[in-house]
Amino acid sequence: MSETIGKSVPLITKTVNELISEQKVVVNGLRPSTGGRRATNYMLNVEAHGLIIAIAIDQYFVYVTSFNIINKRITARLEAAISGQTDGETYETIIALVRNTLSQIEDKQILAIGITMPGFVDTETGVNNSYSPSSPLHNLRANVENRFTIPTFLENDSTAIAIAEKEFGLAKKISEALIINLNWGVGLGMIIQNQLFKGHSGFAGEFSHIPLANENKLCSCGKKGCLEVEASLFCAVEEIKNAIQTGERSVLETMDLDINNLTFDKIVEAYNKGDQVTIKSIRKIAHMLGKGISTLIHIMNPEKIIISGRGAIFGETLHPQIQSSIQEYCIPRLSKNTTIEISTIKNIQLLASTCFAVQQIGWITKQTLTIN
Repeated sequence: MSETIGKSVPLITKTVNELISEQKVVVNGLRPSTGGRRATNYMLNVEAHGLIIAIAIDQYFVYVTSFNIINKRITARLEAAISGQTDGETYETIIALVRNTLSQIEDKQILAIGITMPGFVDTETGVNNSYSPSSPLHNLRANVENRFTIPTFLENDSTAIAIAEKEFGLAKKISEALIINLNWGVGLGMIIQNQLFKGHSGFAGEFSHIPLANENKLCSCGKKGCLEVEASLFCAVEEIKNAIQTGERSVLETMDLDINNLTFDKIVEAYNKGDQVTIKSIRKIAHMLGKGISTLIHIMNPEKIIISGRGAIFGETLHPQIQSSIQEYCIPRLSKNTTIEISTIKNIQLLASTCFAVQQIGWITKQTLTIN
């Protein structure tokens, strides 16, 4: 601690003892022996500190829950579909879910609310520039903070996932890492020299919109040829629907659902049953994703690239296809020095919201990760 924050050992010792007397810090066993008196471990007293409300927003859903300071989920994970809603309706959905979560918490202090969402998020101002100034989602941080009078922080979802992977995941001991958020779009967070890199204006990492696709499809940004139209989970869903509609047989046909309204959970269920149509669609987006990753390797020369986000659940199929694509498109001298790995963190969207909020209030909770 002394080396980390630049304070003297006597001052650190005095402060820790004061925190112990106030029951804000507790003894947490002894460290392994190194040949002398075993050192004592300390940790924050979980019961003496408050909770973080985590909000994760994507193109189709809002998820809300609460975590304590060692990243253990405390309340039920609430979710609501927002596809087809107006911005005003989505905002009211967010507020209702937060209010419901708060009702599950009795007398615990709420330290902060952390929000992550796609778009051109300005972390400093808390503004999402992907929305017009008249939208309640444009200045979502201030709107939520004013509604609940709780310190609130807003970050781009892919950037926050990169923070979580650096703190708790496969990027923990890596100084040069790229973290790909495979979701309905394809986001990117960059760790350069152990620091989060966001670029001059804070918007670095728009991996989705690199013009690599061959199809003449319009992207959500309004342009053609973006990687997103061939490498995202949305693209995989469209591939599945088209295959079934053109006569290919799928396990999904035996499920009680509307093929035109496939849910992610049903796709995962079909994938786990070995459904060939679903696996084929995942392989297709993985090949294009590998093409995009080849471009990143040529530009950034990272030590590790981590596939994270919702799509990491398909890792067993993604990984070999990505590697095959890299072999096809990337210079071997560069690619052999970059490791491709699949994230091991479940429910990372909500954890990322929590991790970002904790960083913003100045705490670092590098405890054992526990996600229920």
